[in-house]
Amino acid sequence: MLCRHDAAGMRAHREALLTVYEEVYADELDAPFFAPDRFWERLESYAQWPGFSLVTLHDDDLIGYSLGYRLPPRSAWWRGFLGDVEPQELVEDGERTFAVTQLMVLPARQRQGHGRALHDALLRRRPERRATLLVKPDNVPARTAYLSWGWELFGQVRPFEDAPVYDSLMLTSMPDQGGERGFQGDRGGEPGGIFG
Repeated sequence: MLCRHDAAGMRAHREALLTVYEEVYADELDAPFFAPDRFWERLESYAQWPGFSLVTLHDDDLIGYSLGYRLPPRSAWWRGFLGDVEPQELVEDGERTFAVTQLMVLPARQRQGHGRALHDALLRRRPERRATLLVKPDNVPARTAYLSWGWELFGQVRPFEDAPVYDSLMLTSMPDQGGERGFQGDRGGEPGGIFG
């Protein structure tokens, strides 16, 4: 079951979200940037921005999730950008770009279509004209999947001093803009009605 959450819903699911994160990033948790507390600080920061959305996928337990927010004017998202693009492509107006900040699925449940379902659910019916995300260049399965879903290489970004350099990808054609079938709403951690 796919569920959409706002910031309060994200906080209500803190332990489950961190459990999935710790399993997906088990090999990197010793690095300060990937420490669970540091990860949660980033999520709290994302949740404060306009257009924040979290989509979770459950059977009995949480399988995975995706989340993001709309880049505000004067966004720091492009700080540390390495690439050759027109300068206006890096100037946000608060309406143009949705940033996908996380998309993860438990290792045992990967390669079963769950990542694509979360990806499409997060981006479906977004009002922004484009979306961006960061992926490690050596994360071949994720990078290959994104490119096959229509994303294109835009440049590279080192978002924080202690972060790795990521490939910056851009999507200019959002997924199907139809209704959100199969969604269970969730606001503030409380179940809501079926969307659309």
